[in-house]
Amino acid sequence: MNPIAHFIEKQGFVILDGALATELERKGLDLNDPLWSAKVLYEQPEVIRQVHLDYFLAGADVATTATYQASMVGFLKKGFSKEEATDLMLNSVALSIEAREIFWAKLENRVGRLYPLIAASIGPYGAYLADGSEYSGNYGLPGETIKDFHASRMEILATSQADLLAFETIPCLQEAAVLIELLEHFPEKMAWLSFSCKNGQQISSDEPFSAAVELANRSDQILAVGLNCTAPKFVTELLNIAQKKTNKPLLAYPNSGEKWDAVHHCWLEVNDASCWFDQAEIWYKTGARLIGGCCRTTPGDIGDLRRMLN
Repeated sequence: MNPIAHFIEKQGFVILDGALATELERKGLDLNDPLWSAKVLYEQPEVIRQVHLDYFLAGADVATTATYQASMVGFLKKGFSKEEATDLMLNSVALSIEAREIFWAKLENRVGRLYPLIAASIGPYGAYLADGSEYSGNYGLPGETIKDFHASRMEILATSQADLLAFETIPCLQEAAVLIELLEHFPEKMAWLSFSCKNGQQISSDEPFSAAVELANRSDQILAVGLNCTAPKFVTELLNIAQKKTNKPLLAYPNSGEKWDAVHHCWLEVNDASCWFDQAEIWYKTGARLIGGCCRTTPGDIGDLRRMLN
C-alpha cells in the first residue's frame, strides 16, 4: 500500500519533519564526527527520540530516522560489529516509533491529525565520505561500488517496521538509479526520492533535474519525487519542472537558505537567502504535497507550516 495516499486524500498534504542534526546540536550535542547525527544512536539515543517527539507535537506527519549518515561501513570503521551496526540502525526506527506512540497516546494530540508515518532515511554515498560530496555527486566510482555500499543498509531498513524509505539528498542520476534498482528487491516497500539541487535547473552533479524526475517517474515503487537540502529560492522553479515530468506527488523540504562549508564544517549565511516559510504556500500551489524542512529548520518552522496549510 502507498502510505501517503491516505494523507493526501484526507488532508491534502503531508507535513514532513525538519532538521534532525541541527536540532541535536541545538540541544548541546557535538556532531563533529564522520557518523554525524548517527553517532547519537549509541551515545544518547533518548535525545533522538525527543527530537522526533518535538516534531510530532509541532505538526509533522512523518518522522525521518537518524540513519542519513549511518552505514554498515561507517559503523564498522568505528569498531562496531555487523550485528551491533544492524541493531543501531533498527533502533533508529524503534526510537521513531516510540516517539510516535508517546505522541499518539494523548487524545488531545489526535485532534485534526492522522496517525503519523516513519520514514527510514537513506542518505547518499557522499554523506558517508563526510566531505560534502553529497553536494557534488562527483564520486568517480562504478555503480557496483555504490550499490555495494547501499545494499546492506537497504536490507536492514527495508525490512524494518518503517512505513517507507526516504532516499534523500541524492546528488546524481547514477546513485538514484542504483537505489531504485535495489528497491526492486523489496517489492513490498515504497520510497520517496529527493535530490539535492544546485540551482533551479540542475541537481548537484550538474545533470538536469528534469532527467532526475523522469528517472523516478519510471519506478512504481517511488511514491513521490522532489528535492531537499536545496536553497528555498530555487524550489518553485524546480517544482514547475517536475510538474511537467510526472504525475507523482511532489515533495519539497529545502534547507533554511544557508550554505554548508564542508571544509570548515560550519554554516554560512547567504544574503539573498529567501525566507523558507514565506514561500511554502507557493510550493503547495506549485504542486508540492509533501512539504517540510531540511538543515537548520526547526519544530517551530514545522508548526508554522502546519498552521498555514491547515
